[in-house]
Amino acid sequence: MELFFLALLVLIMAFALGSGYPVAFALPGAAIISIALAAGSGYLFAGDTDVYFHSGGPAQWLSAGVTNLRGVYWEVERDTLIAIPLFIFMGIMLQRSKIAEDLLVTMAQLFGPVPGGLGISVVFVGALLAATTGIVGATVVAMGLISLPAMLRNNYSPSLATGTIAASGTLGQIIPPSIVLIILADQLASATDQAGTARKALYKEATGELSMPSIFDVASTSAGEMFLGAFVPGMVLVGLYMLYIMIFAIIKPSAAPAVRFDGKFDFSFWRNVALTLIPPLALIFLVLGSIITGVATVNQAGAIGAAGALIMGGYRLTEGKRTTYIPAIMAIVSLFLVSYALSNYDMNVKSIDSSEDRVGITIGVVAAIMFAISLAWSGWRVLKVEDTLRGVMLETAKTTSLVFIILLGAAMLTSAFRAFGGEDLVRDFLNSLPGGFWTQFIIVMLVIFILGFFLDFIEIAVVVVPIVAPILLADPSANITAVWLGVMIGLNIQTSFLTPPFGFALFYLRGVAPAAVRTVQMYRGVVAFISLQLLALGIMGTVPELVNYLPNRVSYLSDTSPPPRNPKLQFCLEEYVEDHLATDGATVRSAITRARGLDLSTLPKDLAKDLGKSFEDADNAILALKATSDAGDAVVAASGDYRPLLRSVRRLEKDIRTEEEEAKALQTRINRLQDGEFDLKPELEAEMQVHLARAEELRGDIPAEWRDAYATFSSLTKAESRARTSYQRSADSSWEGAAQVLAVLNANAAFTALEADLRNLRMVIETTAEKQAIATVQDVERAFRDVEGADEVKKALAKARRELKNSGTDRSDALGEYEDAVIEFEAQQVWRPTAEAALKPEIEAYLAAIQDTLGARQQPRLSREQALFVAACSSSHRDVSLNF
Repeated sequence: MELFFLALLVLIMAFALGSGYPVAFALPGAAIISIALAAGSGYLFAGDTDVYFHSGGPAQWLSAGVTNLRGVYWEVERDTLIAIPLFIFMGIMLQRSKIAEDLLVTMAQLFGPVPGGLGISVVFVGALLAATTGIVGATVVAMGLISLPAMLRNNYSPSLATGTIAASGTLGQIIPPSIVLIILADQLASATDQAGTARKALYKEATGELSMPSIFDVASTSAGEMFLGAFVPGMVLVGLYMLYIMIFAIIKPSAAPAVRFDGKFDFSFWRNVALTLIPPLALIFLVLGSIITGVATVNQAGAIGAAGALIMGGYRLTEGKRTTYIPAIMAIVSLFLVSYALSNYDMNVKSIDSSEDRVGITIGVVAAIMFAISLAWSGWRVLKVEDTLRGVMLETAKTTSLVFIILLGAAMLTSAFRAFGGEDLVRDFLNSLPGGFWTQFIIVMLVIFILGFFLDFIEIAVVVVPIVAPILLADPSANITAVWLGVMIGLNIQTSFLTPPFGFALFYLRGVAPAAVRTVQMYRGVVAFISLQLLALGIMGTVPELVNYLPNRVSYLSDTSPPPRNPKLQFCLEEYVEDHLATDGATVRSAITRARGLDLSTLPKDLAKDLGKSFEDADNAILALKATSDAGDAVVAASGDYRPLLRSVRRLEKDIRTEEEEAKALQTRINRLQDGEFDLKPELEAEMQVHLARAEELRGDIPAEWRDAYATFSSLTKAESRARTSYQRSADSSWEGAAQVLAVLNANAAFTALEADLRNLRMVIETTAEKQAIATVQDVERAFRDVEGADEVKKALAKARRELKNSGTDRSDALGEYEDAVIEFEAQQVWRPTAEAALKPEIEAYLAAIQDTLGARQQPRLSREQALFVAACSSSHRDVSLNF
């Protein structure tokens, strides 16, 4: 019956959407009706409202969707959705202020003389508008009203013209900032949590170990990472569009002729180009640049974009007046003042302690006031000119409300889908497909593509993604990133705007296109661009580095980058060290050899031992790294025969667990039989025995060689793990011991400076009152505690302080401990200067030589060279299924 109500849920939703019922109400309505029917049927036919649900009851599943959405929206760490109204406001403001029209006209004049130039200008403007507005409807309508008549008037093919405009308008769905990417990031954040749980369960079942190493975790994503990941694919798509138009124009010049510009390319023309292009480009730089550099979060960047759009709208709508550009100039000046103040002054109001700090705060306050005035002035202008601000705010509220109501409805629909076992059904179907992950992925992409013919991007993103994303992300054989999956789904969803019969871009363009342009011509025109989108999808699938590299690069170069000891970085960091030693190993080995020849007799025995071990472990680390590489090669060599056997056995084991779980469920049902139901017991027991028999039969299908093969391969992976651990310990030791001795020698001046304080303590201990003496000794003790290598002096002073507490009038024991401290101090005064002169330069040279290789893990952060290497290395998807 669960399958019946699951089918009923899908049919009700399809009927509601097909009949034109609003999506925002069709989704939750289908969920509520299906759950209510299931509960009612259970109560009427079985006396239990919960009987026809996969688990739980109607109340639980009805409230689950609302609870989930509230959890996502109200959690402080999950504030991604706040950016949606900000970017919507920015897009509508730029569209209403006619900046899109200026771009289209100017770019058409600039590119027109090139074959296919008008089409290229439409793609170029579409990309600019995508990076500033992201509103498909507004972009398509604007280009349809301005560019389409000009293209038709200049004998452009109607199919090419309409296809170019419709496809360029959809670029806003993949080029950041994009509402689709924000929604996908939000959905994938939840999906990665589920995928991580599923992968841990898989690891436990496969290995029997309770905890999974963190290197196998599923990494989450954010809207900022999605923006970065989608940037290169968006540019690739723009390039494919332009290349197609140019080739089309060369092959068939009559369908995309060059259009001569009647004016002159003089100073006035280029001034107009600059005034048209620079403000949108500056806004793109501020919004995307602030995210890429880590200066602002996505929400803060949305606020920057909304403020910038308001200022741009203010001067565009009042063009021709003497004061037109004053608010914009004030805003620019205020931004420069803020940048100057932040670069040259401490801007913490709570820590003002000098006139210089007051100057910096004053500059900041003046800049903030100037920016607030420019913003308010621009807002007043936009409000007064045709009541534009009111219209923009109203449209923003409508669009935002629509998005959030659909999100709520989709959350309820997804809950109902899970209530009837739909998620398990989809998971079992995908996992049963031959071919592993890539078969699953292609099926999912195909389903999303087909759904794009009938559903909008939001419905696909919030209904399909929560169901399929956890399954795809949990697969260790592909080990894909959430960013890559999100961008691939985003590229696929983009086609939903172009695919008939419900392609919204086609609807928008049909509404403004001349009657002479037939709908069939429009459909024919978008086919090539849909093919290009699918080509881009294939490129990103084949080369995931195009998606993953930029988020990794920004992350590893940022101030909040993970430290080099992060477990997820070790594979790539070791590869970097190996490559570096292969090219510049002679320098490192020479430094190690020179260090091992040093005379360490000037140091105390413990420090000499630590330093000597550090030099010895440097040699050991190089050998261990080679052993690690050899062990890894052995695993790779054995994996070819082992991988298919592993997949076969894991599939059999999964089927065995399924049969055993079914038998266990039947046993539970037998144990809970009530009066009047015992006649069902023989039938249930027989069914249970069938499942147990199937489990035994499947267990017999496990190849006889599996146990030996598993033991052999496990020994290889354990050997690799031991080799990596050995290398890491030796490499860490090669740096730590030397760095510790160098820190001791660098502290010589600070150590010597405490001599007077130490010697004055005798008088304090002998003559000063107990409390004051204890406090003074403690102060000197703390001073020595902060000096590297002075622990023995500090310990002796601590003993002296404790003796003072118990001494009464006899302080001889305290003086004895004090004398020990002085003796230790004088002993160190003997060897410290000698060791510093003889060893410090050599230790510094040694550490400098191994800093980027053997000592990389001990650094506070990756160097730029290391960060770029690790970013490129970790951009590919590494198969980790052999560990499961």
